[in-house]
Amino acid sequence: MNFAREGLLFIAIAAVVAAGAFGFAITRRSWALWLAAFVLLLLALWVAYFFRDPERTGERGPSLVVSPADGKLIMITEIDEPTFVKGRAVRISIFMNVFNVHVNRYPVEGVVRYIHYNKGKFLNAAAEKSSLENEQMSVGIETSRYRVLVRQIAGLIARRIVTYSKLGETIRQGDRMGIIRFGSRVDVFLPAGSTLRAKVGDITVAGVTILGELPR
Repeated sequence: MNFAREGLLFIAIAAVVAAGAFGFAITRRSWALWLAAFVLLLLALWVAYFFRDPERTGERGPSLVVSPADGKLIMITEIDEPTFVKGRAVRISIFMNVFNVHVNRYPVEGVVRYIHYNKGKFLNAAAEKSSLENEQMSVGIETSRYRVLVRQIAGLIARRIVTYSKLGETIRQGDRMGIIRFGSRVDVFLPAGSTLRAKVGDITVAGVTILGELPR
């Protein structure tokens, strides 16, 4: 099992705390301490599970859009996107709970032309207004014909967005683009006229699930 590098410190700390708790329980021979140590062990295992980073393969293609996140597709909305797409766009919103893989992936292949961090609130990531008001990182990708925007959005618990993208970098579809710690949301903005394959309520897998196709 692979783990995201951003989680290695958290995994190590949780493991050391759990091991120390078991050592203390052994010396004290207290059932209460044994129970506490067991709870800390479960917590350490969950921390490792949260930061898991499995390899992902799936269908690829210049017209395809793969999911940037594991989670549940909670919203599909046509809106005006003025910052990068600069026109009408279809926004697909995916909510990640604390049990999902939180490593995000590029939905299309192209060149990173836009990166913008917006410091904001920590509202419920499933809410409509979180796309505008929450802390977020936006990454704009220019394909051979279109512009696609990916937005990592912090939630109630998430307090750290990590983006690997660099301006001018050529990226491949399905490659890792970043991670959000502890529950959050990812929006992907497609040009108007895109054909959708996914629908609200679908469970998505980053780098595997096909969300739709760019206009021909």
